[in-house]
Amino acid sequence: MNIILLGAPGAGKGTQATKISERYRLPHISTGDIFRANIKNGTEIGLLAKSYIDKGELVPDEVTCAIVKDRLTWEDAKDGCLLDGFPRNLFQAAELDKFAKIDAVVNINIDFSLLMDRLCGRRVCKECGESYHVSTLNGATVCSRCGGELYQRKDDNPETVKSRLEVYNEQTAPLIDYYTKRGIILNFTGSEAPADVLFAEIAAVLDKKIG
Repeated sequence: MNIILLGAPGAGKGTQATKISERYRLPHISTGDIFRANIKNGTEIGLLAKSYIDKGELVPDEVTCAIVKDRLTWEDAKDGCLLDGFPRNLFQAAELDKFAKIDAVVNINIDFSLLMDRLCGRRVCKECGESYHVSTLNGATVCSRCGGELYQRKDDNPETVKSRLEVYNEQTAPLIDYYTKRGIILNFTGSEAPADVLFAEIAAVLDKKIG
């Protein structure tokens, strides 16, 4: 089963992706993670991606599509995967249709007014990628999951966050209509409620769909 996870930056996709991946034993394929790994290793594509990400812009579609297409050929994705951060626009969605069948799209809706605080207060584990908010850390600087160091991503600042939300609204939000017309979108509302509550709602729907 191939699932797409949609939602604006800060909607809580990372947390839900981890839970969905574990429950349904699907590899979590995040373009953001792929790019960050390449940036950390100083690869050519990593340096190219960094030049866009640091400005709050998106990596060119052709590069992103090629990376995802290659990733889906790996052995762990033969029975399905969870795509997080891809597709980001209608062009990428059309390209994805050429090399993968999508069974469900989990869309997390959330008021944009909540997202600025979420993103600017976000801290991410350098080792496992787990996300936290400064309001819940009580001064902690390491991940409670694996002990890795927590850091603030360079793009989690007010100016860049505003730009990212504008880009999402213009380029990614149209995917909601795209997949609604195909009858495979599942809409959920994100809020200040615990992530486990939202996941329980998502799992209840996916369990029925998977059968």
